[in-house]
Amino acid sequence: MIILFVYFLLVGLILGSFYNVVGLRVPLGKSIVTPRSSCPYCGHKLKLYELIPVLSYLIQKGKCRGCKSRISPIYPFFELLTGILFMTAPLVIGWSGELVVALSLISMFMIIIVSDIHYMLIPDKILIWFAGIFLLERIIWPLNPWWDSLLGAVSGFIFLLLIAVASKGGIGGGDVKLYALLGLVLGFKLVLLSFFLSTLFGAVIGGLALLFRIVKRRQPIPFGPFIAAGTLTAYYWGSDLINLYMHFLNQGF
Repeated sequence: MIILFVYFLLVGLILGSFYNVVGLRVPLGKSIVTPRSSCPYCGHKLKLYELIPVLSYLIQKGKCRGCKSRISPIYPFFELLTGILFMTAPLVIGWSGELVVALSLISMFMIIIVSDIHYMLIPDKILIWFAGIFLLERIIWPLNPWWDSLLGAVSGFIFLLLIAVASKGGIGGGDVKLYALLGLVLGFKLVLLSFFLSTLFGAVIGGLALLFRIVKRRQPIPFGPFIAAGTLTAYYWGSDLINLYMHFLNQGF
């Protein structure tokens, strides 16, 4: 069993490195295959041993072997985060077909987060690609009842669209389309919970960032990471959270 978890960790590390590339290149319309990864400062083409997830960064002490410029820690961070999320997914979901959906959801979010942090953009190409994947997965492993996916997709889109219109651009079109896709995966109740949790995480962390002057007032903050955190929380533990809330509500707190 331990070997399986190590395997999922290694697969996540490798895919995390690939998702970094996808998240950086797709928004710019670049190929994810060519050219080979290189240093953005000196153009040094990275050799195979320089592309080992996390380990290469540590061995090189976070610097390019060519020009010694500092490499952004965001690369190994997302490699490690993807590995950890892949490894822990079976602990929450279990060894069932739904695990495939969970890994797909994690994969999409890793790409979206990288893109949103760098460009404040959620690429349509990524959403279209994963829309096909999630549609197929929900046909094979449907929600109960099966139409909950359709209701979730419609409600997620309309709910975010109304908020985007009311906020006059406070929420981007990418977020609206993303929530239609998340509704397909989560269903009606959990997609609404996902938005609530995402907003809560964004408000708390954004407030702390302002308090400690990590960001400036009115400085745009990418919402993608908070959507990922809120959605995975809702996906993993949403039913328990809703039941707990209803229990306290019935007890009058």
